[in-house]
Amino acid sequence: MNILLVYPQFPDTFWSFKHALKFVHKKASSPPLGLLTVAAMLPGTWEKRLVDMNIQDLKTSDLDWADMVLISAMTVQRESTHELIAIARQAGKVIVAGGPLFTAEPEGFPEVDHLILNEAEITLPLFLSDLGRGKPERVYQTDEFADITTTPVPLWELVDLRHYDSLSLQFTRGCPFNCDFCNVTALLGHRMRIKTTQQLITELDKIYSLGWRRGIFIVDDNFIGNKQILKKEVLPAMIEWRKGKKSGRLTTEASVNLSDDDELIELMVKAGFTQVFVGIETPDDVALAECSKSQNRNRDLVSSVRKLQRMGLQVMGGFIVGFDSDDETIFERMIDFIQQSGIVTAMVGLLQAPIGTQLYQRMLREGRIRNAYSGDNVDGETNIVPKMDLGQLKQGYRKILDSIYSAKGFYERVRTFLKDYNPARHAVTLQWEEIAAFLSSMVEIGVKSKERWHYWRLFFWTLFHFPKKFPLAITFTIYGYHFRKVNQLHVV
Repeated sequence: MNILLVYPQFPDTFWSFKHALKFVHKKASSPPLGLLTVAAMLPGTWEKRLVDMNIQDLKTSDLDWADMVLISAMTVQRESTHELIAIARQAGKVIVAGGPLFTAEPEGFPEVDHLILNEAEITLPLFLSDLGRGKPERVYQTDEFADITTTPVPLWELVDLRHYDSLSLQFTRGCPFNCDFCNVTALLGHRMRIKTTQQLITELDKIYSLGWRRGIFIVDDNFIGNKQILKKEVLPAMIEWRKGKKSGRLTTEASVNLSDDDELIELMVKAGFTQVFVGIETPDDVALAECSKSQNRNRDLVSSVRKLQRMGLQVMGGFIVGFDSDDETIFERMIDFIQQSGIVTAMVGLLQAPIGTQLYQRMLREGRIRNAYSGDNVDGETNIVPKMDLGQLKQGYRKILDSIYSAKGFYERVRTFLKDYNPARHAVTLQWEEIAAFLSSMVEIGVKSKERWHYWRLFFWTLFHFPKKFPLAITFTIYGYHFRKVNQLHVV
């Protein structure tokens, strides 16, 4: 059987890094990990092709070849997914779909022949068994959570790695916390499920054997959910694995209480981690209590962030405005926090309520769900009726973005970060893409853009004060270019 796995397009968002990727001659941030993992679960005798519509067009010849089309998508890909389903339906193909979008909104896709919902380790084998008997059902779903020690190594060889800026892998699923706006626990549960250390090393070996030397994003929703196993087993194994290798730097997601554990931070840095995404959400303690973000309460969040950066981890931060307790002061307080913390990559969105979350259920009871959840939490829209006047909220939100992504605000924040940041030294391979990005930045930002004065000021300031951090400073100028483009073109 010929199986065509297709990944729909992402819209142009802050997280797409579309305008930054052109500097390194890449088409997408990373390949579709879910589809590559599902591909490894399919029978070995089946022929498989993968089309990532973020890097290539879906061709008629691909559809003609296929006996079945498998689609996976996230909510933010909804529009492209509907277009893809229409094309596959017109071609007369059997359509099988799964992933977060379909699990959250199965009723929204009546054209799909078979829905493989929740975690594929449980529901996909049931579908394959029924398919083999010639009696496949339309919907496969479960309330159970998978044992991910059975999850196979993704088939990264199905994609052309040259088009991607980073690769991703997953080590854990679930999160022990209870943030009411987050759909992670609704999809994956509170109990941390962990692959074996050998699984992780095997996946790293596979990536390295394919010649990959760029960054790797460990996409766990909270990598540090089980600190003891990380400190005793996983991170020491990763440190050992890196010896003698010029491997790319690592990025992951973690809760802010990572800053309380110096030993864990040091081990992560030794293992090659240089960036961590942290859900800060808000500097307001009342709002943190409102959304049950207990791990962020009763602490100096700016100090926590700057400690992580001094110890070698760049902090990317997620922020939200629009909580019921927010008043007109939140906008200036948010700007001040972001600038003082030195979080260069600061993603600020309006509060949204994804289906399945505690927040969604509360908003539903209160009659405050106003439209569909977009999946893009930084598009300037919300699917709830806020307590604050919506016009005032949007105006304040725009003020935040215009401030933190203005050339003045952004470059000031980069300097704050560079003064604090104490990077570890890891053996890496300088690739032609980085050289090309540097040269392109001088032309696109240093000559053509309106922010060129800020660019050259940072350029020479970094060379003079922190020459070892100069490549990072140039990288941030490219990030800032992307953020400003998205803010100007797409934020409502």
